Parts: sequence; structure tokens; C-alpha cells
Amino acid sequence: MTGEIRRFLDHLALDRDRSSHTVRSYATDLGDLAAFLEALLGHVPEPAEVDAGLIRAWVADMHARELSPATIGRRLSAARTFWRWLAEEGLARANPAAEVPNPKRGERLPERLDVEDVTAILEAPDPRKPAGLRDRALLELLYGAGLRVSELTGLDLDDIDLARRTVRVLGKGRKERIVPFGRKAATALRAYLSAFVDLRERTGEEALFLNLRGGRLSDRSVRRVLDRAVARAALLRGVHPHVLRHSFATHLLESGMDLRAIQELLGHSRLATTQRYTRLSLDRILEVYDRTHPRA
Repeated sequence: MTGEIRRFLDHLALDRDRSSHTVRSYATDLGDLAAFLEALLGHVPEPAEVDAGLIRAWVADMHARELSPATIGRRLSAARTFWRWLAEEGLARANPAAEVPNPKRGERLPERLDVEDVTAILEAPDPRKPAGLRDRALLELLYGAGLRVSELTGLDLDDIDLARRTVRVLGKGRKERIVPFGRKAATALRAYLSAFVDLRERTGEEALFLNLRGGRLSDRSVRRVLDRAVARAALLRGVHPHVLRHSFATHLLESGMDLRAIQELLGHSRLATTQRYTRLSLDRILEVYDRTHPRA
């Protein structure tokens, strides 16, 4: 099998014109398999001797070495490609690696910001400039109502009820929902609307959030607004708009709001989607416990 691996690597480099990095990666992954089989069997077997059971044993060994699911999946993919080439060359009939599924990757939990970080972002825009008043208002509403960016940019002026502090949102699947927002968001919206009243009258644009030419603000523009606020707040990590939505949900959950109510506010059709925030909140609780409890 060692000789076949060398021939396969030559095939990648010479016939397939793969990069040296790719060839080295295959060499590492298949070398790990050969080393495992030699340790297990006392010799490196011929390719035709390797069955799915041996590949599963290799996967179990990688799990025992605490390799990540991504690394294990990549090595299995390398083995599958190797045995496909062997079959093309008439050196093997079956592909034992094809019978072994990739390990499941752990579900990635939503990111979230602390309340202090969110506050720093919301207060970053310069209130002395009309654009700063607009940016403050859109960030306050984005976080205060837990909106998606597409929902925010789709809002029209008559979707906002400042007296009741509610916004009518058209979410995924064109499902409409009414979401409340706080006093600070209402104050920021009033200041922004006052600063842009002349521009709105000139253009007749009904969109809630306008660019400086009087047109509807785009998703990309909202992301630039957030990037500027993050820079002004001196936060080192990148923050995308959906992080404010995740933070909205987890902050409500940690304050004791019912999960069903949060589901309604977010516009989730399935409670299971909202339950991801329960897991995130539990992780946060355990983190605080480990850091603060004297017997942790």
C-alpha cells in the first residue's frame, strides 16, 4: 500500500496538476492511515486487504486522539479519493472508505455580545451629523426589535408606530409580525426622522431608512454602518448584523422572558430554531459559574 500511495501522490502532482500544498495534505492523511494499519496489523496491508471495518477502526482511533470532526472528514475524503484512483488503475474493486460516513459536526451556536459591547456599538455613531443620527436609529432598531437586516431595510415609514413603540415587520415567507421596541430606539428614531425630513420631502421616498441621496438604504450599507460603529467602539472582533439579533434573543432569555414569546418576536416558524438560544444561554451560565464559583 505504501508504493500505491507514492504512485497516487505522483498522479496528483503530475497528471492532475494539483498544488504542492494539496499533495502534502493527501500525503499526511494517507500516511496517517498507513501508520495506523501498520500499528494495528503489524504490517502495511495491500489496498485490496483493507475493508470498511479497518477504516471504521481508523476513524475510532482518530476520535480517541481527539481530532476534530473536520479533520476526520477530510482524511476520510482523502481515503475515498485514493481508493477511487485504485479502482481506475485496476488495483482495487471496492472502496471501503465510501462505506464509512463522515462524523457529524457539532452545531454552531449563534454568536452573542455582552450588553456592554452592544451599548458601545449603539452609542458609537456621531449624533452631531445627520448620518450619525440615522445610524444610531437603525442600530437601535436592529437590536431593539431583533430584526434581520433584510427586514430593517424593507421597512417603510408607515410601518413604524412611535406612539405605541411598535414596528410592523414582513419576515421570511412574507409572514407579518408586530414587534415592540424600547424608548431609546424611539428617541433615536424621532431625532433621525427630524434630521431627514427635508430630504424625504424632496425625494418623496417612503422607505424608513434613507441614504444621503434620499434613496432606500441597502443591506450592504447597513453592514458598513455597523462596521463603522464597531471600529468607533474599539471592539477588536468582527461583528455582523445578525449578531445583534442573536444578542437581542439571548439578553431577553437571560432576563427571564419565555421562549415562546422570543419565538414570536424573532418570527421563527419553529420553536426548535429559537431553542438554540437556550443552549447558548446555558453555555454562558456555565462559563460564569466556572469563573466565579469558589468550588467550581
